Amino acid sequence: MRRKAQSRTPVHWWAVFDTLSDKLQSALGDLRGRGTLDEEAISRAMREVRLALLEADVNFDVVRGFVAQVRERALGQDVQKSLTPGQQVVKVVHEELTALMGAGSSQLAFSPRPPTTILLAGLQGSGKTTAAGKLALLLQNDGRRPALVAADLQRPAAIDQLIQLGQQVGVPVYAEERADPVRAVRDGIERAKADDRDVVILDTAGRLHVDEPLMAELAAVRKEAKPTNVLLVLDAMTGQEAVNVAQAFQERVDFDGVLMTKLDGDARGGAALSVKAVTGKPIKLASVGEKLDALEWFHPDRMASRILGMGDVLTLIERAEAAVADDEKEELERRMLAGEFTFDDFLKSYKMLRRMGPLQGVLKLVPGLGKQLEGLDQVNERELGRVEAIILSMTPRERRVPHVIDASRRRRIAAGSGTTVAQVNQLIEARRQMAKMMKSMGSGKMPSLPGMQVPGMSPPGNGKPRPSATRKSSSKRKKKKAKR
Repeated sequence: MRRKAQSRTPVHWWAVFDTLSDKLQSALGDLRGRGTLDEEAISRAMREVRLALLEADVNFDVVRGFVAQVRERALGQDVQKSLTPGQQVVKVVHEELTALMGAGSSQLAFSPRPPTTILLAGLQGSGKTTAAGKLALLLQNDGRRPALVAADLQRPAAIDQLIQLGQQVGVPVYAEERADPVRAVRDGIERAKADDRDVVILDTAGRLHVDEPLMAELAAVRKEAKPTNVLLVLDAMTGQEAVNVAQAFQERVDFDGVLMTKLDGDARGGAALSVKAVTGKPIKLASVGEKLDALEWFHPDRMASRILGMGDVLTLIERAEAAVADDEKEELERRMLAGEFTFDDFLKSYKMLRRMGPLQGVLKLVPGLGKQLEGLDQVNERELGRVEAIILSMTPRERRVPHVIDASRRRRIAAGSGTTVAQVNQLIEARRQMAKMMKSMGSGKMPSLPGMQVPGMSPPGNGKPRPSATRKSSSKRKKKKAKR
């Protein structure tokens, strides 16, 4: 009997762990600014941390051990004697979260004598075949020469799916053998050697549950392949069931690490926080979207920083480097820091940001901007396209020298781009503010975002003033009247 497919509500890659992140930041918020800490304050915070982790579907024993370790260190002399004990507790939580998810490198082992063989194992429906295609693309982008071997002969569509994925990513797929998985692996590895491929990815068969036939076949394939890496593919959306599957596999087949799929499908992330503590095996890779390029190396320290609202500078740098050429980057950086920010620069910046991923997600990687972005609606891709249309409707001189754009030119640009004069005015003002912000950053000042309208991102409440802000301003007017 087949398992009923789970309904999947997509979550953006930058929203992974968002629910847990909000609750942990709230639990630790009271401690951050404190100059002294007593046992009661720490106990109260630890209770909230414990609830947040349990609600995130983290394994109960893992939560108990984590909270006990953090509490012990928070009450220790190193924290209590610190000048900023509240910040030290946050640092302790960060370190323990990193250890929980697996401190150290997430990289795979590569054989000094190619080809390196990577065996993917897991249950049916965990996303093994798609993960094989994504891994091939990731390794190819890293300068490797991968090949795919179809060793899942149980599911009829698996071979066809793998061949299609191979064509999409430009990687050869060896799928001649259709009866014996051991022979399929042997022939595939031989073909890879002959074709000078330095990595072979084996897509093995899965079952609906862990059983003897599955394990026997997996053991036979492993014996033949002698893989450099064995990765267990787990579906993050199954929560604690994924951890139970990992334990069952660990008892039968020793694996080196976990490839977590569908991590974008659930904002809780309990499986990702539990699997290392329960099995002792780290998460090596995480799939954070349906596209073939949505597979990332898993960095526990960076993920811990994101969860605690500290941003993720290293990932931000990597995304920026991948999105823009070095010479283009240096020239744009020089002009932006000098305040020379034309509409041509504006358009280049927008295109670069769009290549880096969703704008709201990119901004969340910047330390300190997480809270400033609260209340902002999701980025509207159609709005971003409208921004490009407005800029491309300008003449080259208007893009280079924005101050020449008078009222008649604005009407012409609006007509040419299919927008309104108000939208053109908004973009012109946004460019002016961004030029001012970049110039202040160049002089060493950190600007604040609130009040600055970013094209493509709706303001809180769809542009309406917040009630609290209205009340505050009206109370100030009453006080002024009273003084008069």
